[in-house]
Amino acid sequence: MKMPSINVVFKEKGITAIERSDRGIVLLILKEETLPSQTEINLYTVDDIPSELSKDNQEQLQLALKGYVNTPRKVIAEIIQSDAEGYTDILKTLENRRFDYLVIPDIEDENIDTIATWVKGMRTNKHKRIKAVLPDCTADNEGVINFVNATIQTKSKTYTTAQYCSRIAGIIAGTPMTIACTYAPLPEVVGCDVWTQEEMDAMVDAGKLFFFFDGEKIKLSRGVNSFVTTMEGKGTAFQKIKLVDLMDMIHDDIRTTGQDSYLGKYANSYANRCLLVTAIQGYLDQLAMGGLLEKDQNTAYIDVDATKVWLESNGKYTKDELAEMSEMDIKMANIGSNVFIAVDASLLDAMEDVTVNVNI
Repeated sequence: MKMPSINVVFKEKGITAIERSDRGIVLLILKEETLPSQTEINLYTVDDIPSELSKDNQEQLQLALKGYVNTPRKVIAEIIQSDAEGYTDILKTLENRRFDYLVIPDIEDENIDTIATWVKGMRTNKHKRIKAVLPDCTADNEGVINFVNATIQTKSKTYTTAQYCSRIAGIIAGTPMTIACTYAPLPEVVGCDVWTQEEMDAMVDAGKLFFFFDGEKIKLSRGVNSFVTTMEGKGTAFQKIKLVDLMDMIHDDIRTTGQDSYLGKYANSYANRCLLVTAIQGYLDQLAMGGLLEKDQNTAYIDVDATKVWLESNGKYTKDELAEMSEMDIKMANIGSNVFIAVDASLLDAMEDVTVNVNI
């Protein structure tokens, strides 16, 4: 037997599916030759940055805290020894930390794929909808944001791709969920890579995030992650940073609410399952009112098909018996400790592709 759990699976029309959790927390793994008195530091403003950290690490925290429309809700610094071999120990610690975006400014090339694989595993196997901003990482996964600028020049310094991932994570974490990070300006950057329009289109299509000069200012490209190989049940919505954030938020909110308020606290009757459905419906309605979901297009309901599968696979009824039962009979059947709920949700994307036909 396993720990009791709620698996929340929302299906989007077409070839997509949905997940997500509270957003806005950036976690940086930083290396120091001498460990400070605190190895885990929570920061909300630049005033919280400890002076005992190296100048480079202080700067990384400042970059993350810049944000975009908002600053990140919080930045967490996890400090490890500079001579640490790999990240195995700190990753074990992070399994129980609450954060959204992981950045490792000094990451070595040989560890990039290791971190990407860890993020995938956390999302798939442990229900932790974290994401990482990694340099030049073609992970083909919605949990990995592939930042690729090689030329990054400010008035005072030239940065590597990995060093500027902190700034990118801060921009994403500081983007309200009603809009996207697409075309977010980077006013401090004075020089960057130069590409043709065709090259930039191909890069976006390949799941690469970058900033470019539009003739007047330097700004972020379309807000996409590294996921490119769409499939049935997981389509193009998973390529958008904004929509994955929203999916993850819905997943985490419903999962946490279920665990805190329902698991183990109610008898598993049909009436009590309806209470949970009603609570989820109210949550969806709130998201629609907040401009995150399309109004009047979101429904939570008892998943009759999943219930039938469980009843048959556990020997409660045969397939023929289930075929003769009414939908209400199936909903009211005794299904042990299991609860099967489905949600149809219509997620709102940001305006990014506008066509205007002018007739003269």
